[in-house]
Amino acid sequence: MAGVMDSVNQRTQLVGQNRLELLLFNLGGRQLYGINVFKVKEVLQCPPLSEIPKRNPVVRGVAHIRGGTIPIMDLRQATGYPPLDDIQNCFVIITEYNRSTQGFLVRAVERIVNMNWGDIHPPPKGAGRENYLTAVTEVEGKLVEIIDVEKILAEVSPLPSEVSAEVIESAQREIVVHKHVLIVDDSTIARKQIQKVMQSLGCKTTLKKDGREALDYLEHLVEQGVDPYHELLLIISDIEMPEMDGYTFTAEVRASPPLKEMHIILHTSLSGVFNEAMVKKVGANDFLAKFNPDELANRVNMRIDQLTDSGETVEV
Repeated sequence: MAGVMDSVNQRTQLVGQNRLELLLFNLGGRQLYGINVFKVKEVLQCPPLSEIPKRNPVVRGVAHIRGGTIPIMDLRQATGYPPLDDIQNCFVIITEYNRSTQGFLVRAVERIVNMNWGDIHPPPKGAGRENYLTAVTEVEGKLVEIIDVEKILAEVSPLPSEVSAEVIESAQREIVVHKHVLIVDDSTIARKQIQKVMQSLGCKTTLKKDGREALDYLEHLVEQGVDPYHELLLIISDIEMPEMDGYTFTAEVRASPPLKEMHIILHTSLSGVFNEAMVKKVGANDFLAKFNPDELANRVNMRIDQLTDSGETVEV
C-alpha cells in the first residue's frame, strides 16, 4: 500500500484547481468505487478485529491501530449487499469524516487517479432517493461510483442534530430574519442536517447540490434584477462536490462583481489547518468542520449580529 499512498503527499497541489484524487477500490465485484484521497489517512490489510457488544451489524469490530481504537465498518454491507467474507484478506481504508476516525472494510484497493471535479457528475436521476451515491464518474471507460459516506455514518452512528435551547434562545430578537440561507452540499443527509438547524433559527433555506448549480442560481438572481447580497443571509457550502467544488465556487463568487460581497461559510467533513489556509486563499469568510448543530447555529447568529451592528437593512 505504500505505493498507493505515495501520491497522498502531493494532494495539496490540487486544491483550488477544481481537481481531486480518487482512491479506487472494489467491494468484491467488478464495480469500481472511489473516495477522495483527502479523506484517507492510511490504507492497510485488515488487522485482527475485536467484537464489541450490541454493535451495529455494519461494524465488523474495532481495530487497535497506532495507539487508537477504530471502528471498522463493512462498506459492502453498509450499502445493502451481503457482508464481505474472508476479511483477513480484505483491506481497510482509514478515513477522517466529521471530526472522527473510522475504517472502511473493502475487498481490494486499486490505485489513485487524478480527476477534474468537472468530470464528476451527480448520480442519474433514475437512481432513486435511497441510493448511497453522491456522484459518478468514468475512468478508462469504466463507471466509478462515489459513495455517500455521510449517509452511511448517519445510519450507523447518528450525530446529534438538535440545536440546544440556549442557542435558539439567543437567536430570538425583535428582528426576525426572512432572508434565505443558501445551502450547497452534494450529500442529501448533509443538506437535511443543515436545513434543520436553519429552520430551528427561523431561517428560510434554498438547497443546491453542487457549486455549479449554486453559481447558476446566484447568476440567475442577478439576471432577474435581484441583489443576492440582500436576498441571502449567507451561503453554507460543502467543499467536496461534483461539477464544481466549494473552493472553486467561492473563488468564482469572489470574482463576480455582483456576488463578491456574499458571506460564505465552507462547512465540510474535511478538517485541519491546511483547509483553514485554503479558506483564506479562496476568500471564504469562515470555515467549520462538520457537524455540530450548535456551532453552526452560532455562526449564523454571529452573521445576523454583524448585519444588525452594521446598520444594514434586514427584511422583516
